[in-house]
This record gives sequence, structure tokens and C-alpha cells, in this order.
Amino acid sequence: MRDVKLYSRKWCGWCVEAKDYLKEHGIPFREIDVGCDAAADKEMQRLSGQSYVPTIVVDGHVLANFDTGQLERFLAKLSASPN
Repeated sequence: MRDVKLYSRKWCGWCVEAKDYLKEHGIPFREIDVGCDAAADKEMQRLSGQSYVPTIVVDGHVLANFDTGQLERFLAKLSASPN
């Protein structure tokens, strides 16, 4: 089981699309609303090097400021990787 965290904000349309994509593909994830949690926002910025959402972290691999096509390619690449 992969550890999937989605850093998002409620008003972010790309965040909604990312959540829908993960749900539709049966990928369990933990949503972290950086708009409500300043410490989580700082953690996201530390991990990604930027302040944009959505940011997804899968087993330590980071994809920031993405659309669903980029998310799909990122997850496929991780699935093909032995680690």
C-alpha cells in the first residue's frame, strides 16, 4: 500500500480534479488542506519547493502544481518503478 498525500485548497479546481481522479481509480489518499493548516502549508512548500496546489506526495515522490494528465503519468511511472 502506497502512502499518498494530497495537499490542496478548497477553492482549487485542479485539486478537485485530482481528488476525483484518485477516487475514481480507487487510490486511497489523505487530503491535507493547506488553506486551513499553516504547518501543513510549510511542510508542502518544504517538500515541493513551491507554494502551488495541488501537490501530491506518493511514498516520498513529489509532484507539484499538476493537472490530471500529469498525475496519471506520474502514477504510471511510480507503478512501473520497483521502489
